[in-house]
Amino acid sequence: MLRFWRLIAVVLLSVLAAPAAEPLRSLTILHTNDLHARLTPDPEGRGGFAYLATAIRRERAAAGACLLVDAGDFVQGSPVSTIYRGLPVYEIVNRFGYHAATLGNHEFDYGWQMVPRFLRAARFPIVCGNVVDANGRLLAGRAYVIQNVKGIRVALIGVIMDDLAALTTPDRMGPWRALPAVETVRKYCAEVRGRADLVVVLAHTGDPAVLDALPAAGVVIAGHVHGALESAREKDGRVLVRSDSYGRELGRLDLQLDLAAGRIASWNWKHIRIDSRALPAAADVAARVAKWDKRVAKIVDVRIGAATQEIAGPALRTLIEEAMREATGADLAYMNPGGIRDRLRPGNLLARHVWNLMPFDNTVVVGRFRGEQLPTAVTQGRQIEAGRQYTLAINDFMAANQKTELKTTGLVFNDTGKLLRDVIIQYIRKRGTIP
Repeated sequence: MLRFWRLIAVVLLSVLAAPAAEPLRSLTILHTNDLHARLTPDPEGRGGFAYLATAIRRERAAAGACLLVDAGDFVQGSPVSTIYRGLPVYEIVNRFGYHAATLGNHEFDYGWQMVPRFLRAARFPIVCGNVVDANGRLLAGRAYVIQNVKGIRVALIGVIMDDLAALTTPDRMGPWRALPAVETVRKYCAEVRGRADLVVVLAHTGDPAVLDALPAAGVVIAGHVHGALESAREKDGRVLVRSDSYGRELGRLDLQLDLAAGRIASWNWKHIRIDSRALPAAADVAARVAKWDKRVAKIVDVRIGAATQEIAGPALRTLIEEAMREATGADLAYMNPGGIRDRLRPGNLLARHVWNLMPFDNTVVVGRFRGEQLPTAVTQGRQIEAGRQYTLAINDFMAANQKTELKTTGLVFNDTGKLLRDVIIQYIRKRGTIP
């Protein structure tokens, strides 16, 4: 009997001495992507940086351990960004309180030389591990940052799409090139192993397979593709999310982390709509937006005509092609759908509306080709004679990336020096009312 009670005592002491299981830790990740300098709400009242700032601050205040991150493309999409080469956007988003962001392809639209200026302007880390020069030097300076968020160590690794060169022009890329994104993340996941409780990848890429290919990454915050995922994508307890573009939405990912096991125990993701009619504006951000918008108003808030109905999609593309033909005397014109960034709504049209749908400083170029030389994208749906000579008008971006955009090579174009945006404005002014 004595030995029995001694055994019981030993068991009790061992139970009492055993360390208690570590409780799960909560972490909230607020995220944006593809803001594209849309500083003010759209005509439907969606978005606007001052309203997005309010939502960020409210969500942060209601969370415990909280990170705010962005998956690229802060710039390019509004007159302020185009005229001032993106820098005012960084001045404004500095007030959001980001913990990290990565580069998007449109950060190169003003030439790679602007990227170091963006890095200096940002009061938060901009990380990108796969844009390098011939010597392997990182354009962003660092591939990742490790943030300690109330005792939770989070490694934030940034990457951009592999085909970056096909989404800009050679003169804007300069000596820089993009390495394979997945291989890059694997490299840096190995480097942060043991130093981070969670790896978050800020991926400016539209490839959904990135989650499958990165088992060491617990979370992928995706960008580049405009439009939110309806629901998060999960793979083996890991998760990929993407919010809507233009600041129309803030993503909130709530995680329960098992730090001892090094895994995500559970998660919940939601879309937070940014409705300027329901949210108050953050006064400090609104003041900065107003300051910069006032500087461009005299250029862009000029009436150029009116629209009797909404013009979007194929109809808008046709209008742009007609404007290009009219401005150059070309037989044919072709506009890449991905280069059209907005729509024209019914009512009075301002130059600003055209700047919003065509923020790029693309020029119109022309070339003369036989019918059999024309790309299928151009000839589709048209009666083309093989031996006849045709003059084709496109934009300079397509000419520089014709292998990607037109699925052809070797076509030679001459630059007219006419900005495509100005060509569209002149077309509308000439008619007064469209369509």
